[in-house]
Amino acid sequence: MKKAEDFSEWYNEIVEKANLTDKRYPIKGMNVWTPYGWKIMQAIDAHIRHEFDSTNHNEVCFPLLIPEDQFAKEKEHIKGFDAEVFWVTHAGLNPLDVKLLLRPTSETAMYPMFAIWVRSHADLPLKTYQIVNTFRYETKQTRAFIRVREIHFFESHTCHADLEDAERQVKEDYAIMARLSKKLCIPYKLLKRTEWDKFPGAFYTVGIDTLLPSGRSLQLGSIHQYKENFSKPYEIKYEDEKGEHKYVHQTTYGMSERLVGAVVALHGDDKGLVLPPDIATMQIVIIPILAKGAVDQVTEEARQLQKDLKDAGFRTHLDERDLRPGAKYYDWELKGVPLRLELGLRDMEKEQVTFVRRDTGEKSLHPRTHVVDEVRKMLSTIAGDMLDMIQKEMDANTVTVDTLDNLPGKLIKTGWCGGEDCGREIEARSNKNILGTPIDGEKFEGVCVICGKPTDKPVYLADAM
Repeated sequence: MKKAEDFSEWYNEIVEKANLTDKRYPIKGMNVWTPYGWKIMQAIDAHIRHEFDSTNHNEVCFPLLIPEDQFAKEKEHIKGFDAEVFWVTHAGLNPLDVKLLLRPTSETAMYPMFAIWVRSHADLPLKTYQIVNTFRYETKQTRAFIRVREIHFFESHTCHADLEDAERQVKEDYAIMARLSKKLCIPYKLLKRTEWDKFPGAFYTVGIDTLLPSGRSLQLGSIHQYKENFSKPYEIKYEDEKGEHKYVHQTTYGMSERLVGAVVALHGDDKGLVLPPDIATMQIVIIPILAKGAVDQVTEEARQLQKDLKDAGFRTHLDERDLRPGAKYYDWELKGVPLRLELGLRDMEKEQVTFVRRDTGEKSLHPRTHVVDEVRKMLSTIAGDMLDMIQKEMDANTVTVDTLDNLPGKLIKTGWCGGEDCGREIEARSNKNILGTPIDGEKFEGVCVICGKPTDKPVYLADAM
């Protein structure tokens, strides 16, 4: 299946052929992580952990089950998730006095404990995160990594003395996302959601959105400012320097296995996956080109090449299978290994190694004596080029309009006065979702596409995935 002809079928086919996940588990939307897919997810998790450990967050792990009475404390929150939760009603044959639910997200699990942990201003800021599974009853058609019912999920939860410090945390989250996007080679926009589309219970929500080749948007994650909306019902208070008791201000930041789906969708091609070097299970695969009378000689040099690269810290695999080189190329192109090194007798005689980039297919020759430095430069170039290419595609598929008639299936930018009535009318007329307004002060001069009032506020619309 060609990516350009039928993106949806291509995506399903590539996920299956590359053996990233197995959907044959007998509960729909609860898929099995296979070794190759799980290693990619673990690599992404490692980058997430590094970012949050480096910004003084502490990893925690909370129980899976949440009591119904704790879940019900924040009314907007339970209203937003009530139709999506899985309930546990019995322990063996005995009905439970208080029903339990599988966490859809962890505010209502964590915050009763935060009320115990936070006592003084000296306890703040409290910055935590966890990487766990969450559960939501996805009623739409499930799709590997993108729409599932058991979700591999990252979430950070923080408490602050005041709104100013909580806002600093939100800005730190923006910076973390900028660094992560370079590792994943994924462009995105930070868009403040409308009041009717923000996270249940949030003061405001900023979505992290990218654009798929199908023209649909994909939400990679979200950052939420809660103010005191959760601390009041959960009684999370601290004593300040003057002895006064105040409610904390809170933020959260969530991302999921959709990051894997985005990498597959954005970078993959008709040959298979194309993995960014920073998350590739294997960054380099070495293919020895064996010739009669020189098998041992080439094999020995290929093993030494692998050792040199491994010693330099690269994730490297030497393919010594008894297969023709062409069959090996096919396998590793399907798996998306960023860089292939070919080494034959002629290469050895010329003291060189052949490099083949997975993203472009470009071949080049490099001195054997400088191979470690050349590989390092090549992987850096590949990552930069991959991000640049997808960013250009996203920009090319972003269209500014002053009418909602005959909209293309792309990311649409138009004027909005900010009023809810006009916003809902935009969605009704366009038959698209409002993703939100940019948080970076993006310049815009125009009028609201509905009421015609002058505005400097652009709004982005798309068909959401």
